[in-house]
Amino acid sequence: MKPNRHDSSRKQRRDEVALCQAVASLESAEEVRNFLRDLCTPAELQALIDRWQVVALLREDLPYRRIHELTGVSVTTIGRVARFLNDGFGGYALALERTRSLPASGSGNSH
Repeated sequence: MKPNRHDSSRKQRRDEVALCQAVASLESAEEVRNFLRDLCTPAELQALIDRWQVVALLREDLPYRRIHELTGVSVTTIGRVARFLNDGFGGYALALERTRSLPASGSGNSH
């Protein structure tokens, strides 16, 4: 992460909380999708999508090399995702748990 060199750690934390509150205020997957598409560059959004795919494949106990073959994500990134899935802040696990019961949806507005 590249913090603003002029921001204190306290301000950085407040800004992080503000972003999290903005995401938490959204009420549907479509709203979150539109927010992320506005917030992120296409490359940044693809990196997020790639990591989320890796989480699901790691939960299926696929080897890193196989995940790389399926997704094109580097083995280094796969290792980082695995480390946070196992020893991170619990965000991946919580999101996996909460999304397991949701219906898959590949449709959406593609403007």
